Amino acid sequence: MKNRMFIFLLIGLVVSCKTPQEDKVATTVSNYEALLQSKIVDLSYDFSDETIYWVTAKEFHLDTVAYGDTDQGFFYAANNFSTAEHGGTHVDAPIHFAKHGQTVDKIPLEHLVGHAIKIDVSRNALDNPDYLIGINDFLNWEKAEKEQIPEGSIVLLETGFSKFYPDKSKYLGTEMRGPEAIKDLHFPGLDPKAAAWLVEHRNIHAIGIDTPSIDYGQSTDFQSHVILLGNNIPAFENLTNLNALPANQFVVFALPIKIKGGSGGPLRIIALIE
Repeated sequence: MKNRMFIFLLIGLVVSCKTPQEDKVATTVSNYEALLQSKIVDLSYDFSDETIYWVTAKEFHLDTVAYGDTDQGFFYAANNFSTAEHGGTHVDAPIHFAKHGQTVDKIPLEHLVGHAIKIDVSRNALDNPDYLIGINDFLNWEKAEKEQIPEGSIVLLETGFSKFYPDKSKYLGTEMRGPEAIKDLHFPGLDPKAAAWLVEHRNIHAIGIDTPSIDYGQSTDFQSHVILLGNNIPAFENLTNLNALPANQFVVFALPIKIKGGSGGPLRIIALIE
């Protein structure tokens, strides 16, 4: 309440602004007020023993260190956790598939926070677990929205597969784990030709998808990863609640755990609908 009172007082002070600098302050206050009124959508899964990981990755594990009342009269809880970088809602840093790409701690914040759009291909993908999101899907979005994908956008791809999470057989295509399970993976992903088109014709900052990988399940060369991450475009994987987002006019905050030298890491990602 105090913060809102402070904002309202600021608005009153800057209503009569006339200098360019004061106009900037007024605009900042107005934008902050709009931010306060935005609808927040959580695009992240929680981490637990149900969290889905790549079939060869170490799964999430939580150890209870303490839980209960102490001899000093206060309650105390603490845990240890261990996990692979790539599992659940997480980021693929460029170095994951590019030798000289950015590590998690080096991804510019401007590529993790900003205006976003959503491409909904669920009508096609839900009936085809091997669906490849193609150039026409992006062109169809632009036709419907009557604009090109805005420069510097974060592009989110909705396949509808989040409805299957955490059922591994439906979400991944198999309940098996280990290298032998890779051949049985089936879920939609981005066509490498479309990934190259985005790099060559649309200057995007990041991309995300509601499946385990930006490449489709049957990929063996992971070319969409190679193309995007090779151009320092990070990928967000295992997103959820994309069905709650509009096609345009929202902002994404995608802040991963800041692992120095990391190739990826757990991600808390939210959207603010303007």
